[in-house]
Amino acid sequence: MSHTVTAATAIAQGLAAAGCKHAFGMPGGEVLVLLDALENEGVAFTLCKHENAAGFMAEGTWQATGTPGILLTTIGPGLANGLNSIANAFQEQVPLIVLSGCIGPSQAEGFTHQVIDQSALLAPITKARFQVAKGTAAQVVAKALSIARADPPGPVHIDLPDTLALDPTLLLDMPATITEKPVLGQGAFLEQAIARLKNAERPIILAGIGAVLHGAGPDILALSETHNIPVLTTYKAKGIIPEDHPNCLGGHGLSPLSDKTVLPLLAASDCVILLGYDPIEMRADWLRPWAADVAMEFCHAQVEHGMHGSALRFVGDVAAATRALGNGLQEPLSGLWPDEMPQMAREALTTHFAPRPDWGPHAVFATLDSELPDTAVVTVDSGAHRILISQMWHSNRPSQILQSTAFCTMGIAVPLAMGYRLAAPDTPVVAVVGDAGLDMTAGDLATLRDMNIPLTIVVLVDNALTLIGRKQTAMQLREAGVTFGSTDFVALAQAYGGYGEWVSESTQLKEALIRAENRTGFTILACKIDKIGYHGAF
Repeated sequence: MSHTVTAATAIAQGLAAAGCKHAFGMPGGEVLVLLDALENEGVAFTLCKHENAAGFMAEGTWQATGTPGILLTTIGPGLANGLNSIANAFQEQVPLIVLSGCIGPSQAEGFTHQVIDQSALLAPITKARFQVAKGTAAQVVAKALSIARADPPGPVHIDLPDTLALDPTLLLDMPATITEKPVLGQGAFLEQAIARLKNAERPIILAGIGAVLHGAGPDILALSETHNIPVLTTYKAKGIIPEDHPNCLGGHGLSPLSDKTVLPLLAASDCVILLGYDPIEMRADWLRPWAADVAMEFCHAQVEHGMHGSALRFVGDVAAATRALGNGLQEPLSGLWPDEMPQMAREALTTHFAPRPDWGPHAVFATLDSELPDTAVVTVDSGAHRILISQMWHSNRPSQILQSTAFCTMGIAVPLAMGYRLAAPDTPVVAVVGDAGLDMTAGDLATLRDMNIPLTIVVLVDNALTLIGRKQTAMQLREAGVTFGSTDFVALAQAYGGYGEWVSESTQLKEALIRAENRTGFTILACKIDKIGYHGAF
């Protein structure tokens, strides 16, 4: 069966059928029909002050619900404004549908105002790009959704010419395609992998984003517990097994201090088990951190990165592959790591990233770690604070701490938290951001005011790009371009219709967090610290 609707309605219906309930952006004349169609199909539009923030908010809804995010932009400068968030979605493996308007082909050759090659602009940072032609809208949105959600997930662009938005298009009534991931079955590959593990004396698991995307946490926990195998994760995979578990060595990738502790484990291992690991999150010290012949990969997607080698590689269902390994080991492994290197590493990490008694970033993050409820989600911006909180925060489930770990962009924490809280209103959400990051995205507070949702923003105020300043010092360069004046963030919160408090000690922060969560609007907790507090911190 089939029936006819407008092209804009076909796109909106396709997105609604996929479970999408929210879209974010800033409209222009070329997308007004599409905006109206989205609203008519139950996809609520949130007006943002900048398209870049809108893309991050869209990611927040995906993190909360598992349905693709939607960024809606107008022609030319509207789409160009969103490039950073689209590139972030590409590297962070976020299924994002980017909708934009454009001048129709019949006019484009004789009309230049705001016209650029939008598909070419997005080519390096999207999985696919489509321009809707007459009668193709339904097929385009179906293909876009399929590509965006396929491993590795990522952004897909749909350009809708303004002259076709109201054009009739055939909407085919077809069932959705069900795609099954390749499953590791009995055979020579599995036998070889199991034999390697059985013969290992120092096996170690390194889990990454693919393990999170495939829901492999319970299987990794079972494999680790049954055979007493230590588990490292990337920051993206923090919480894939509870971080209070004795086999968990926490998340790593950007801290030189943690690298000194955990990289020797990988170098000493005779069987590195990579589960959904993509090294895009890792810094240069993670180039070839183990001998290639001791590693075996179980990947969610074929990714050619050149950062390390492996003797075996399987691309498919990471959770099922983990189960297959566990089932193949008929008896628990014993006598592993006789030198107790993993236990010593866990103790060393606890010491390295222990709370400090004085007020500073350690005190802020220790308070958040101890006082926020288990249901809370924390979003973190880029900067020195992100590295430290990623080591100090204990996640007991995946995606409890959200950040840009591959693209490492600034300005993401607040809009990411906004999108998450909008889509999951019963989940406490706290955004942790540096003062430079909040200065960069202050306009998001106007959107947050209009959304009227409770959200806590913790801003570390040290009037410096501390991480970059540290790099200048390490390179024996003079300090330049990394310090700035102080913003009154309490007054800023009030100016945008929220609440603000200056915080200068842990008990005060604990009490302020409780007050913030009980408000109907947003709260900025401005924590004045000395940048020297990061000295030796990570």
